[in-house]
Amino acid sequence: MTIERLKDAIKVTARCIVYHDSRRSPGRLAVPSIYVVCIVAIWFGLETHGVPLEEQLEGVMNEKLREPSQSSVLVVGVGASRGLGAAIARRFWRAGHPVVIAGRNAEKLEKTAKELKDAGAKAAFVTGDASNADDAKRFVAEAETLAPLAVAIHNAGGNEPAPFLNVSEERFTRHWREHALGGFQLAQAAIPVLVQHGGGSLFFTGASASLRGKANFAPFASAKAAVRNLAQSIAREYGPKNIHVGHVVVDGGIEGDRLLSRAPHLLEQRGPDGMLHPDAIAEAYWDMHHQHRSAWTLELDVRPWSENF
Repeated sequence: MTIERLKDAIKVTARCIVYHDSRRSPGRLAVPSIYVVCIVAIWFGLETHGVPLEEQLEGVMNEKLREPSQSSVLVVGVGASRGLGAAIARRFWRAGHPVVIAGRNAEKLEKTAKELKDAGAKAAFVTGDASNADDAKRFVAEAETLAPLAVAIHNAGGNEPAPFLNVSEERFTRHWREHALGGFQLAQAAIPVLVQHGGGSLFFTGASASLRGKANFAPFASAKAAVRNLAQSIAREYGPKNIHVGHVVVDGGIEGDRLLSRAPHLLEQRGPDGMLHPDAIAEAYWDMHHQHRSAWTLELDVRPWSENF
């Protein structure tokens, strides 16, 4: 081992200990075994595959950010507690992540946040419009106040079917703003933070309209197709920077307040498990976040067992 390498090893050792001590929970060992192994490997000059020591250190540090209690999750597009956004927040909270929920309806957000907190979650909510750059940055900043951001999810936007010649320019552009522009603004706000932390996950909620345009769905299908292509482009650019970009195609009606408040008959009409349960969909987001990066999923589609496709 050269003198320079020995100096580097000493520096890495010190920084590992200081970093861990600044973040460890009371009662935990001051220097966990993973650091001991890394330090010993560096000291004895084991094969590093050409990776600089500084990058090895960052890798060790960023593993820490994957511990649930020390990495926050931001879900944009949360309304009633019986909906997909709230279900995603619950799933990540159950594993120990602090969660921030964001959306435009302050009353619904406050109620959902209270339910999360009453259940023991470390949670906060932010009201705003994801298609507004300043609001998207506020969402990310709020998540960072709870813990370093690890996951950002865009789940915002609605659908108003109508015959094509009855679609106004306002309705068409509103769909585009909620879905495509909102996804763009969240990505612009979250990616620099995720890169700074050494990686993370950025997920977008899609629909069957992301893949094909049905009659009367022109605004929604156009906007959802834009989100899908946005996700693909970002994945190809930032996957190599350790950011897992995923697009979840939700193919079917969601058994939540938004749809059932308009069409309550669907639950009986579709039969047992004929609609997507929000908690079941949320499990897909959780699973994607925990995939090994040698086998990341870019696009995942979920649908009820009885859905035609």
